[in-house]
Amino acid sequence: MNILILGSGGREHALAWAVKQNPKCDRLIVAPGNAGIAQIAECASLDILNGRDVVRFCEENAIDFVIVGPEAPLAAGVADATRAAGILTFGPSAEAARLEASKGFTKEICDACNAPTAGYARFTEAQVAKDYIRRVGAPLVVKADGLAAGKGVIMGMTEAEALAGIDEIFGGAFGDAGAEVVIEEFMEGEEASFFILSDGKTALPIGTAQDHKRVGDGDTGPNTGGMGAYSPAPVLTDAIAQAALDEIVLPTIREMARRGTPYQGVLYAGLMIRDGKARLVEYNCRFGDPECQVLMLRLGAQALDLLHACAEERLAEMQVNWAEDHALTVVMAAKGYPGAYEKGSEIRGLAALPEDSRNMVFHAGTAARDGALIATGGRVLNVTARGETLAEAQARAYAMVDAIDWPGGFCRRDIGWRAL
Repeated sequence: MNILILGSGGREHALAWAVKQNPKCDRLIVAPGNAGIAQIAECASLDILNGRDVVRFCEENAIDFVIVGPEAPLAAGVADATRAAGILTFGPSAEAARLEASKGFTKEICDACNAPTAGYARFTEAQVAKDYIRRVGAPLVVKADGLAAGKGVIMGMTEAEALAGIDEIFGGAFGDAGAEVVIEEFMEGEEASFFILSDGKTALPIGTAQDHKRVGDGDTGPNTGGMGAYSPAPVLTDAIAQAALDEIVLPTIREMARRGTPYQGVLYAGLMIRDGKARLVEYNCRFGDPECQVLMLRLGAQALDLLHACAEERLAEMQVNWAEDHALTVVMAAKGYPGAYEKGSEIRGLAALPEDSRNMVFHAGTAARDGALIATGGRVLNVTARGETLAEAQARAYAMVDAIDWPGGFCRRDIGWRAL
């Protein structure tokens, strides 16, 4: 089949790599892609937020299957447009994608289906929000309601930090995403990611992972889009995962169907785990980045079969076949990230690294210019490896990191530390 993947990050490179392993893939196009993706697929210049443009491109290129990578096209209704044109699509409708696009909406769903989550309050005015913070006290979590590229969450460990978060969000730091603020109870515990495919009726768990959000070793410094991840997540035991499926995920899917907006795609549940119980932190309506990288390295070619079955509402007949191993990815970012960072520095040494089912460097923010590989984003490379143990996967990944010649980049040196 002819397949189109929308997106340009490390997540999309990992999806493209896994899809390419499957012999059912005849032609693979990624729009807009990046320098790494261009080595394994065709890249196309396309406005992936414009549903009409995407449909036109699919018709001109005889696309059989569309996989939507990032959240922004989903929120913009691109999956609705392609489905309306009769094109098989993986990814939720814009209405269903509100589970990520609006944190307040997710809280409404949790209330409706009694899914365990943090206590919360919603605000559209800064002063009212500040009065609430002073009344209940810290610690609190202050969140921009809308899509903020993974950065609209401020940990208010003190009252002053929480109040400053209100000023930051309502002051326009996250654009339209900050028109409303959700203030949540601070949940203690260990966070992990649970990935489930849903075709609107059947839910199929496809893996667990643990992300490292903060920029510095030991989970210090500001939040980022993610500095590394590993899979599986030991804290998310089979028993806890089953309880989360029964108490959080399945009730959510049933509630969405009851409202006439069945959820079809990947549902990424961020969970806070304490004393053997999970509560929902948030939902994402796409694969995590960088969690997707470790999941795809472990799933390989079967990923396409699973996504295709999901889009065709055939999940009930599918099962996931896992290798009994571990995967770990280290994000290499441009110096200065997540603040101001320099673009345009050259990266060397990748050609000498292995590229196989156990060792991959997935590109996130790269471009090819005059024969050189150039960093064009904040998070630039995802250095990913599998091993029989997590320690082995970690050692493989950092050996590749150390072979990359990029003075303009940096990474955390402790990815996997919680499990190890």
